Amino acid sequence: MKFVTYLHDDKPGWGLLDDGVIIDLSHFEPSLKAAVGNGSLADAAGAAANGETMPLDEITYLPPIPDPARILCIGQNYAAHRDEMGGDRTAHPLIFTRYPSSVSGHGQTLVKPVESDEYDYEGELAVVIGRPGRRISPEQALDHIAGYSCFMDGSIRDFQVHTTQYIPGKNFDASGSCGPWMIPAGEMPDPNAGYRLETRLNGATVQSTTTDLMLFPVPVLIAYLSTFTTLEPGDIIATGTPGGVGYKRDPQLYMFPGDQVEVELEGIGTLSNTIEGN
Repeated sequence: MKFVTYLHDDKPGWGLLDDGVIIDLSHFEPSLKAAVGNGSLADAAGAAANGETMPLDEITYLPPIPDPARILCIGQNYAAHRDEMGGDRTAHPLIFTRYPSSVSGHGQTLVKPVESDEYDYEGELAVVIGRPGRRISPEQALDHIAGYSCFMDGSIRDFQVHTTQYIPGKNFDASGSCGPWMIPAGEMPDPNAGYRLETRLNGATVQSTTTDLMLFPVPVLIAYLSTFTTLEPGDIIATGTPGGVGYKRDPQLYMFPGDQVEVELEGIGTLSNTIEGN
């Protein structure tokens, strides 16, 4: 199943993508986040029988969860990326945060800010939390996941390295994206089972890896993050990008207005955005 959050006639909604149309589920739960929090996703297929349908070309995609309380991002979680960035082996994950305003949906334009010409791509697997929890054990971590999506952790590299804190370079408005939809956790029972992750820029593959190569697997990330904060339904964990970022290429490869960036994850789909300037 593919759960989509969208705008239709400027009205937000959510629903199930089925055979090329959206079946609205707003009569069942007010939002996908509410359905996740209430544990009612399993009942959504039955509720779809009473939902209004609409063609895909009439909607604007939003991030599957447009208003998460937390977007927790993991840095240097693949050895190839850690090594190209000159990072050290660490006992714990490298963590930074993004604000919801920095994340757009599938098909929406992303914004290269006028302040920088170092707008970089990073393709990632996104985890959507379903059950709340604090101090979750790795053994129980997968039980707290509602689903998975694709994530493009767009990075303004010069702002990222102004100080030792990544937050400025990771939070320009509409610089990242998530989507196009969320698949239920049951369709990806082990997110580290070696699913193919690829990023393409203007059709050329610039990143390629498999999820079994994460240095800190998803259960370890959930356990560590929930040590210091209570994870809540709808929270997003962006699990890190592989090697091949534009910042470390020779010559460097950055995104500019008119470019198209795609993040494809085996078992989920392809998140696609074009770039504009502001």
